[in-house]
Amino acid sequence: MAAEKSVSISFRVSPKFKVLLEAAAAREHRSLTNMLETLLFTYCDQQGLTEASSTAAASEKNKKGAKE
Repeated sequence: MAAEKSVSISFRVSPKFKVLLEAAAAREHRSLTNMLETLLFTYCDQQGLTEASSTAAASEKNKKGAKE
């Protein structure tokens, strides 16, 4: 099985967000990226969000935007 290619993403966060992310990552001995992925994936699991449901929601939103 081939490994997935990673993609680059860039966004601005508040200083508080960064400090807390760094603290959480250090506590878990993770990189910032891995900590953020872990937090997001845990949230999505708890909320029943999947890649398929996210893709469908984005597609539906694009259709509505095109009609307006």
